[in-house]
Amino acid sequence: MSAGSVRSLLEKHGLRPQRDLGQNFLVDDALAARLVERAGVEPGDSVIEIGAGLGVLTRALATRARRVLAVEVDSGLVRLLRAEATLPENVELLHADALELDLAALAGELGAPVRVVANLPYAASSPLLRALLAARHSLRAWSVLLQREVALRIAATCGSRDYGSLAVLHALAARVERSGELKPGCFHPRPRVMSTALRITPRADTPLRAEPGRDELDAVERVVRAAFGRRRKMLANALAAVFPAERVAEALAASGLNPRERAERLPPDAFLALSRAFESAA
Repeated sequence: MSAGSVRSLLEKHGLRPQRDLGQNFLVDDALAARLVERAGVEPGDSVIEIGAGLGVLTRALATRARRVLAVEVDSGLVRLLRAEATLPENVELLHADALELDLAALAGELGAPVRVVANLPYAASSPLLRALLAARHSLRAWSVLLQREVALRIAATCGSRDYGSLAVLHALAARVERSGELKPGCFHPRPRVMSTALRITPRADTPLRAEPGRDELDAVERVVRAAFGRRRKMLANALAAVFPAERVAEALAASGLNPRERAERLPPDAFLALSRAFESAA
């Protein structure tokens, strides 16, 4: 496809890109094939695609995967895809909001191994990334296209400008690899920013405890978000905005952390230790 053919296809069905849904459609079929290859999709895989759009990436996935479940929230695009009938037989189109789906349960229905591939809308990228982390035990990996600034925050290291809660949570639970940079011209309409492709794989050596019915990452997240909620404040003061001051003092002492330290200088393992100290002090 090209930007012109994308525009014509949308006009044919009386549609236009919706900014509130963050719609920027991939227009390069060859690029879509390369992205699928970099995602590591294999013939025996089932793939959940978040954001089918106009089906460019969907069709590329279908050439390599055993089965593709393409999720699309926009009813107009769902009607377009069904009317054009260009999706291969091994693709199932699901009209749904990915944020309202139980991704782990969906992966279980598809059968392992399951990967997720997505061109994530900028506006909803953070909650979708968190949902993917929550479903990590049911996924082999997930490959996502993101606004470059968000990708930098995910892959950021301790002490860097972009280091924050997304980086900490991903570092504890997964391994993040960059698999490409995409210019605005790869999409229609053209976004005003560069995009980055990431391949994210659950860590086999994660320090997080595996407990039935409980994800330790949830407890870590509460501590991390409190710590980074007031970046310029000392750790003790930032945490005290969410937790009782007495518990903060006990948890910091138990984990051996300096109350005057700042969140951006703490490595992910320190946040894990601090989270466990809060649980012990409860």
